[in-house]
Amino acid sequence: MSEYRLAEKPALDALTAMGYVALHHEAAMLMRQEANRVLLKPVIIEALQALNEGLGAEDAEAIYSDLSTLSDNEEWQRRLRGAYSRRLKGEAKDKPVTLIDFKRPDRNRYHVVRQFKVEAQRSRIADLVVFVNGIPLVVIEAKCPLKSADRSGQAFEQIKQYERDIPRLFYPNAFNIVTDGMATLYGATDAKAKFYAPWPDPFPFERSDFTDDLTKDMYCLLEPARLLDLLAHFIVFETDPDTGRRIKKVCRYQQFRAVNKAVYRVAEGTKKKGLIWHTQGSGKSLTMVFLALKLKTHLTLDAPTLQNPNILVLTDRIDLDDQISKTFVACGLPNPTQAADVKALREAVARGGSGQILLSTIFKFQGSKEPIPNSEDWIVLVDECHRTQEKDLGAFLQATLPDARYFGFTGTPIKKADKDTYARFSEPGETYLDKYGIDDAVRDGATVPILYEGRKTEWSINEAEIDILFDRWFVDLSDEKREKLKQTGVSLALIAKHPERIKLIARDIWEHFKQTCRPDGFKAQIVAIDRESVVLYRLALAKVIADDLAKDGMAEADAAAKAERMIACVFSKSQEDDKPSEDTDIETVRAELRSHYLDADGEKAAKKAFKGSGDEPSFLIVCDKLLTGFDAPNEHVMYLDKPLREHGLLQAIARTNRTCSIKRQDGSTVDKPHGRIVDYIGVTQHLDDALSSYRADDVQNALRDLDLLRRDLRKTHAEFKRQLRLLGLDGMDEKAAAYAIEKLVADGREDDWFELQRLGRHFVRTYGDLSPDPAILDFTEDMKWAATFLRLAQQAITKDESLDHLTYSGKIRDMLEEHVRATGLTTTVRLRNITDPEFKDDFQTEEMSDEELHAAFVRKSVELKRVTRELVDKNPAQYGRFSERVLEIIRRFEEGQIAAAEGLKDFEDLTGGIVAEVGAHDELGMDERAFAILRIIEPHAPEADHSALQSVAVEVGDLYAGAQTSQPSWFFMDGYKKELRREVRKLLRPLELDDANAVRDEIEDYAVHAYAESH
Repeated sequence: MSEYRLAEKPALDALTAMGYVALHHEAAMLMRQEANRVLLKPVIIEALQALNEGLGAEDAEAIYSDLSTLSDNEEWQRRLRGAYSRRLKGEAKDKPVTLIDFKRPDRNRYHVVRQFKVEAQRSRIADLVVFVNGIPLVVIEAKCPLKSADRSGQAFEQIKQYERDIPRLFYPNAFNIVTDGMATLYGATDAKAKFYAPWPDPFPFERSDFTDDLTKDMYCLLEPARLLDLLAHFIVFETDPDTGRRIKKVCRYQQFRAVNKAVYRVAEGTKKKGLIWHTQGSGKSLTMVFLALKLKTHLTLDAPTLQNPNILVLTDRIDLDDQISKTFVACGLPNPTQAADVKALREAVARGGSGQILLSTIFKFQGSKEPIPNSEDWIVLVDECHRTQEKDLGAFLQATLPDARYFGFTGTPIKKADKDTYARFSEPGETYLDKYGIDDAVRDGATVPILYEGRKTEWSINEAEIDILFDRWFVDLSDEKREKLKQTGVSLALIAKHPERIKLIARDIWEHFKQTCRPDGFKAQIVAIDRESVVLYRLALAKVIADDLAKDGMAEADAAAKAERMIACVFSKSQEDDKPSEDTDIETVRAELRSHYLDADGEKAAKKAFKGSGDEPSFLIVCDKLLTGFDAPNEHVMYLDKPLREHGLLQAIARTNRTCSIKRQDGSTVDKPHGRIVDYIGVTQHLDDALSSYRADDVQNALRDLDLLRRDLRKTHAEFKRQLRLLGLDGMDEKAAAYAIEKLVADGREDDWFELQRLGRHFVRTYGDLSPDPAILDFTEDMKWAATFLRLAQQAITKDESLDHLTYSGKIRDMLEEHVRATGLTTTVRLRNITDPEFKDDFQTEEMSDEELHAAFVRKSVELKRVTRELVDKNPAQYGRFSERVLEIIRRFEEGQIAAAEGLKDFEDLTGGIVAEVGAHDELGMDERAFAILRIIEPHAPEADHSALQSVAVEVGDLYAGAQTSQPSWFFMDGYKKELRREVRKLLRPLELDDANAVRDEIEDYAVHAYAESH
């Protein structure tokens, strides 16, 4: 009841207060007609007739039937937004059909249903479902805050199960919400848990306008007019360039806020400018997409200035132009056109008309002074707008489009002294129309914080002491050579490129990389001072890596080849590169530059490989390229050996601020905790100077000293130890402490365990984040104890595999495996698969002590829960009963109805049944997937000849296998799925099933997972 009282009911109350009508689930059931349907038929029929003048009952029924069979989320989105026409009775041609009135929210019907059950092969009950005009648009999963599951994944797991098991409920879905009554997160249909986010800002209101956070969150996401706005303008489907899959994206709160501020400004008509700073990595390109979409379609509002505006999107670089163009096209924005050249751009702009979306670069306005007629019809969105001040580009743009509306976007703050950018893009007295700064993005988890550390001070270069440094680094040269070098000019670059210095740093980079990035598959960029130093770094680093690989046993030739493949260089070509030189040093460098230069295709391939999961390459060495606009979420560290300042520094370091989760071969994932800047040149010794051009509060946390993490480690360690003492666990070994905490939880002290778990996780993660810093050494033993204890306690309390150790970094996990073996806990902790010969050892209970019996029962509970969960994912109809039986045995043990020995005997019998079922398809000579289909059919045909059932199951399996081969993405293709359903229905017909359609639907639900190559 606590879930209902603390989360579900308050959410329900907030919704009814905003005008939603709460429907009892039985009343909703009558409206659905059948338990496997999700649309509220009478509500849809009534809404259709109210919103479409003259629509007859027969047409409304036909539209309802049409919508009932629609199984494509993107097509639902299009139809909800108004892209829906059909031939109505008595009409000669198709007429548009309105499903939702966006401009008059009060004309729609809003309902919420609690405990909404959808019957399927594996029926599910959603906590709350929000309907607009009888169409389910939002599913809310409420979790009690007194349970650990709310924050550690169970609520998300439940949503994923619903999406998998009752997909019908999610065909029209806009987004999902999980809440525990205090924290609320939302995410797009089919989104992973890591993409769920909060909505902290109730713009245009303040937090103080709401009684509590839940009321505020329900308003932000579900107040009727806001929900319609989100549905109309803030959901896009983007094509993944690598997989070709469509990915659904819902806006973040700062995008919603910025877009609406800009649109209201256009609609209101008096102010014509606005400057938007959304920090790098927070989705600025998508903000521009959402703004263009709302300006273009403006489904929720009318204004003369929004009738059908022309939109011009400008960038300052060709690669950004290409990136934004691809984002616009991938998101399906209406008719975006990339202007090929200056002439095409001027012609398109001059042509006027209405409804154009042009994409181009600011440079195409160079020298343009002649005003375009009707420039007031244009809205100009300028990316990285501070760069428009260079070479008077902004002035040329203003001269060409004097009466246009201008909205400037930037990923970095505008400098204090940059009066021109403010003048061109801000209204008088205004700085930013909307600001989403560095701290905002880190707080929301949109980006990770960036930590910096200065390496050995003797490697850094202080320009004020350049002559002294020159003498130190070039002391080995003869006086004559040293004088000759001095005559050419003692520069920063000369010292930075000293071969010995580069060799020392290359060795340091490799050692740091091995401990920080490599264990988890993260990657790194090296920023060198110029093109020559790029190839010098490549030579030095390749040698260090090759020597290390050879030392570990790899053949020298293979090690050298591998090292070469682990490094890619990206730099621009110079005309000098192809010229021969009599100076052997210069010629050597030019030969290296020629050898490692990548043309456009080579650079594209290197960037793609760098973003991929393999370690070839692990390093990108650059000097100027890829310091802006290059997004590789798996880049964890930037090794900085180039003096960067101001905008260049902010742009460069942001390469490391993208969030990233890497999936490892064992199925576990590790999150990137932060970005790291390892500074060899000395930039961070004078960070305030390097960023002095900006307002202090705009950049105060752009880079954070690693010393903050050292302090955090000391603090989290002390808090964890204090909680151990309070619970009387201090001084115990890991196993004794785990069973002691299990008893405390059984006695009702669940909250104490959650707090201890939270503190322990934070301590272990902070330790891993800081590693390989020497500051961790004092805490190593306590970290090993804490991580092992958390895993054991989780197993003992929940009889489930702990997720904690799976999310630790590779370097921590390796340390834990050694620790577990050394302490003899390996038999307690280690989980075996059902096919492991040692799996059955726990069933030999004759000479076990009570503690050993307890440990064996806990281990078998965890193992069998995992095994049955994996099998149920493959086919609920075939394996659901085994999963339920495991949970029943665990429940009886926890309630004291059976002892550990008796529970182990039950598990042994159950294991035999699972093994028999897993191998049953072989005995019948059937393919495993066809056998799973057989198991779906069997309960519906108990009297039928079994060989006939087998034959049909094989034919159905062959049908889907053929679809998988000929159309690998068949499960995304609505028409093709319909065709397959018809064929399955034909194959089932001879069996004379009572409800062949229900069986067909169950089979399709299974097939979508079993016969989808990359679903």
